[in-house]
Amino acid sequence: MKINKQVSPLDFPPLWGLSSICGRMSEMEDSVIALPHFLNIPSQMLGDGRIFVPERQDSDSTAHLFGVFDGHGGPQVANYCREHLHLALAEELSIASEANSKIENGVHNWKEEWTKVFVNCLRKLDDEVGGFPIAANRGMAFNPVLPPIAPDSVGSTAVIAVVCSTHIIVANCGDSRAVICRGKASMPLSIDHKPNREDECARIEAAGGRVINWEGYRVSGVLAMSRSIGDRYLRPYVIADPELIFIPRAKEDECLILASDGLWDVMTNQEACDLARRRIQLWHRKNGATLSKERGEDVDPAAQDAADYLSQFALHRGSKDNISVIVLDLKAQRKVRNKT
Repeated sequence: MKINKQVSPLDFPPLWGLSSICGRMSEMEDSVIALPHFLNIPSQMLGDGRIFVPERQDSDSTAHLFGVFDGHGGPQVANYCREHLHLALAEELSIASEANSKIENGVHNWKEEWTKVFVNCLRKLDDEVGGFPIAANRGMAFNPVLPPIAPDSVGSTAVIAVVCSTHIIVANCGDSRAVICRGKASMPLSIDHKPNREDECARIEAAGGRVINWEGYRVSGVLAMSRSIGDRYLRPYVIADPELIFIPRAKEDECLILASDGLWDVMTNQEACDLARRRIQLWHRKNGATLSKERGEDVDPAAQDAADYLSQFALHRGSKDNISVIVLDLKAQRKVRNKT
């Protein structure tokens, strides 16, 4: 198994802060989730690419879960995702871990395994909010059909990050976005699902749908994103399948930003990374680098300052949407130069 030796072997939880404001919208439709110490991941699930599955499983790695859900048409689906995504994800990870633990030797592409986990997870949520029957235990019996939790025109994006000591896994469905600041450079960890994206437009048209430019490119002239949870009236053109990025962590990693498009509509990836990195550094210069023993359990003041600053900056720049931002400080320890 390949492990990134650049990262401290100690499983430091990331330091985090979040901001979620209504902005100029009349209703708050965003939701966010921050679950440090979410669950333990078998270390064999954190190999790079196609790896050999050992006969004996190594120690587990603690996974920390963060997510932003940008609702549209109402807050119901975004709120449902906040309350239920971690439960569905834990169930899918348990199923995947159990299935692969029965394989004595073999080769696995763990990015593909994680993709299956997240696809199953988000499809389950999509069926639940739409009131569709959900197959229990992979096709055995069917769970009872429950009524939809929202009107058929309500939906939500989802950008989710699972952060471990050696890897970051990001799953994205919709036009919220994840960006990492590696050194001083921004690196997107998701690609927005827009109807005019060439591959998304081809997929929609192959399913019998249309992309219409009506005050911007929209599916059937209505929805300005090509993937979401909910929006059952636009099935099968709009799907809940996420795209996934699985990357090793590096010692140059500064911070990770998850945000709804209320931020990205008025700010570039590089601008957001520059501002977040500088605000974290500035806070530590003013206040020192003392960390509590309960590191990562609650918001970190430096990361919180960065998240607040980004949301207010986007608001002052003219964002007309709800603005939700999570900033993760990925440094295990920050060296602060005190001015004499």
